[in-house]
Amino acid sequence: MANNAQGAGRCLVCALAYRMFYNSYSVLTVRYMSETRSGYKNRGVTRMFKAGFYSYKGVVAAYRYEAAFRQEIILGLLLTPVVIWVDVTVLERVALICAMLLVLIVELLNSGIESVVDRVGYEHHELAGRAKDMASAAVFISLILFGVVWGGVLLF
Repeated sequence: MANNAQGAGRCLVCALAYRMFYNSYSVLTVRYMSETRSGYKNRGVTRMFKAGFYSYKGVVAAYRYEAAFRQEIILGLLLTPVVIWVDVTVLERVALICAMLLVLIVELLNSGIESVVDRVGYEHHELAGRAKDMASAAVFISLILFGVVWGGVLLF
């Protein structure tokens, strides 16, 4: 009797494991097929070109609709000659350029979060306000980092 119960338990475990694998595989297949409208997903060079085009559209949209992004682009363009002109090591030049780029990256993420929150609705919601505040805080921290890096390299 004990052997039959133990054997039945093994079969039940095997059946459950098979069912879990089958269900997760089906969910992944459905999710993969639903990623595109036609069920076909671009691969290789085509995917890279399309991703580059979508990135370009995102930068253009940020420049067109976000005043803070435009201001940070102008700041970056004004400070680029300083990076070239100042007498620092290559590693310090890289740090200065990376600090500028980090501010732009965080501003793009902030703009994306604000766009999604505004798309959901304009009525006040605590979580929506918290998400926008946190994204804004990320931009502020990246600007502090920018100031620390530039100040540290140029003053010391």
